Amino acid sequence: MKLPKEGDFITIQSYKHDGRLHRTWRDTMVLKTTENALIGVNDHTLVTESDGRRWVTREPAIVYFHKKYWFNIIAMIRDNGISYYCNLASPYIMDAEALKYIDYDLDVKVFADGEKRLLDVDEYEIHKKEMQYSTDMDFILKENVKILVDWINHEKGPFSKAYVNIWYNRYLELRNR
Repeated sequence: MKLPKEGDFITIQSYKHDGRLHRTWRDTMVLKTTENALIGVNDHTLVTESDGRRWVTREPAIVYFHKKYWFNIIAMIRDNGISYYCNLASPYIMDAEALKYIDYDLDVKVFADGEKRLLDVDEYEIHKKEMQYSTDMDFILKENVKILVDWINHEKGPFSKAYVNIWYNRYLELRNR
């Protein structure tokens, strides 16, 4: 599979552990790809839910996916600052159809003022039983919550304002070509 290049548009598909399609983002612009990571941007991107509902993202957001970490990061650029939504999820795979990952329900939200919240713990526990997440899977996900919080606390990668500014400015350059 040839990696998408800067300026290409891709589809992102989120699945659940049992293989059901969960959510699809159309036309995410690729800003950078490496062997292990993809950085993109969603800006007024069409999102389709598994039940068919559709909505459009409201603000530009830098998206970060990695092939070794069990999370992905969405940095939403808002008038009051940068907010983050982080999905605990499988490392992504890329095929001719889309960038794909499994969403494991747990989310970490970081507000523009720095407040952090672990979300959807109840949903995670329900799905863990229903879809029979293994003990190993549970351990991996909980360890990755720790890694993610460490990244947040140390403003690593996408949690650095400079990082978001670099990639948002690159998006603006590409968009205005």
